[in-house]
Amino acid sequence: MKRALQILLPVLILGLAVGFTAMMVIFRQEPPRQQFQAPPREVVTRALERTDYQITLHSQGSVRARTTSTLIPEVRGRVVSIGDNFQEGAFFEAGEVLIEIEKADYEAELIVAEANYAQAELRLAEEEAQGNQAQREWERLNPGLPANRLTLREPQLNQAAAAVASAAARVRTAQLNLDRTSLRAPYAGRVLTKSVDVGQYVSPGNQLAQVFAVDIAEVRLPLTASQYARLELPSVYRGENPTIEEGPEVRLSLQIADNQHQWTGRVVRAEGAVDPRSRQLFIVAQIRNPYGRNDQGRPPLKVGSFVEAEIEGETLTDVFVVPRNLVRENSYVLLVHSDEKGDVLRRRNVKLEWQTDEVAVISEGLTAGEKLCLTQVPLALEDYPVRALPEAAVVAAAAQANATPAAQRGPPRSAAAGGGPGGFGQALLDAIPADQPLPQELAAKLAAAMAAAQAGDRSALRPVMGEIRAWAEANGIALPGAPGGR
Repeated sequence: MKRALQILLPVLILGLAVGFTAMMVIFRQEPPRQQFQAPPREVVTRALERTDYQITLHSQGSVRARTTSTLIPEVRGRVVSIGDNFQEGAFFEAGEVLIEIEKADYEAELIVAEANYAQAELRLAEEEAQGNQAQREWERLNPGLPANRLTLREPQLNQAAAAVASAAARVRTAQLNLDRTSLRAPYAGRVLTKSVDVGQYVSPGNQLAQVFAVDIAEVRLPLTASQYARLELPSVYRGENPTIEEGPEVRLSLQIADNQHQWTGRVVRAEGAVDPRSRQLFIVAQIRNPYGRNDQGRPPLKVGSFVEAEIEGETLTDVFVVPRNLVRENSYVLLVHSDEKGDVLRRRNVKLEWQTDEVAVISEGLTAGEKLCLTQVPLALEDYPVRALPEAAVVAAAAQANATPAAQRGPPRSAAAGGGPGGFGQALLDAIPADQPLPQELAAKLAAAMAAAQAGDRSALRPVMGEIRAWAEANGIALPGAPGGR
């Protein structure tokens, strides 16, 4: 009996344990599951509005004179004098005498030509008298009969008349040569180079100077085919040559020392060929009176200056203008869709009509009133939950915080105290003087970056901090260091 209990008792205990374990497994209850969901991220939004956008094309080129001439004498002789304004860089007016060549030889030629002309006129008068006398004698001796031309001395009369015409031509030539001893300015201009002076002997074909007109300056501006298509210029076909009286406006900029100067001109023509190397088209803009004095204290626009140009293009109507960095992959933007469940992100494919480094102009794909997401969301999934903050409210809050004196804001929150990057952004605002408020655009960027940092995305905070520091250094404002010395 004792031996049986030693064998059966462990088996019984083991069986009870197995049965109890099986009962626990069969009748166990699942623990309640709780799914963790991160709080919606805060994003800044802007209501889309249709507007008109004026395209501005950017180019550059060198200033050149519309008219450039080389002065070459038409007679030979020694230079006896030069004009007071015949110096490199000097201005002259139309008709002003620039160079005088010795006149003595040409005055003598004119006297000889005038004497020959007088003799020819005398010979013509004698022939006319003899012809009239021959006509009377023939009618007296041969009444009713016609006389031949030789009897009436018509050939001699024609020869005398030709001699008079020839002598008159020689007088005109002698007078022209005498006048050409004085080289006069063909237009109001400026001397570019000078290669002659008093005492030098010159001949026809010698280059005496290079001059250019100062009434109008031109700039040759290169454009790509897509840029040229945005200009409102008429097409030119064979048999046509339309003139552009009021072409697109052009603003030329030139940096001289620390000052930026501007001139306004007009596009007057487009060249007829594409540059084979750059595949660009060239237009020509004109600026009137580039050397004239003006009320703005602007210096003259000198020939050879390299200028930046802004050309007025066509106007796009009923389009949406958004920041360029919000267009992803040149194909879509992020919109915030609101319903009873909350705000979510949605992708929207768009058509870009025009774009620059700062803005993108969208013509199709958007509707007025939709909310554009201005916050950079690195991994923006479809229907990603967010909490929308209107841009106007963010800007107003940032402006109010910026306008509040530092003493009323309370002590700034540091990163060690739990403020994190958002607290450091507030510390930056506290350090900005009230009389030098942060620009509205930077304040809006900082507010959006601080909101994103509090939601866990700090990627946009550092670039904004850099922009604020650059602005502060430009205005002589000392800002506190970043947390951790970064």
